[in-house]
Amino acid sequence: MLQLCKVTDSLLISNSKSACNKELLTQEGVTFCINVSRQQPFPGLHQVRSLRIPVFDDPVEDLYKYFEQCSNAIEDTARSGGKCLVYCKNGRSRSAAICMAYLMRHQNLTLQDAFETVKTARPGVEPNAGFWSQLQRYEEHLQMQHPLGYSSKKKISSK
Repeated sequence: MLQLCKVTDSLLISNSKSACNKELLTQEGVTFCINVSRQQPFPGLHQVRSLRIPVFDDPVEDLYKYFEQCSNAIEDTARSGGKCLVYCKNGRSRSAAICMAYLMRHQNLTLQDAFETVKTARPGVEPNAGFWSQLQRYEEHLQMQHPLGYSSKKKISSK
């Protein structure tokens, strides 16, 4: 089944087959695609900007070095009113890790909460062990950057 799974209002995740379905992209209003693979094709829609992250779904690949770039690109897309689609071959490991990094960086979620959010959107997600450990390292990095307020899901309301 072809589908783009909604992680947030402006972030979608899918496999490459769904990502290259022009009708689906147009229907969902996708404006930016992050292709997390070395070999998967791009959708070929002129109005959709794209970025390739050239990694294989291999635990030894360094996905960590792309977390900030991708997270910021997703956030920029969201802030400009666009929608970002992150995909890889099967939409399970690489793309999920990028979505989780974004949620940790810009939505202040813990790694566990980010994982659950992405898994709720796309039940088959399962970052490989190498990407999972890179996400753990990224979470530690973010916690050191923002020791207060990081991962506090409850927003403090001023009454």
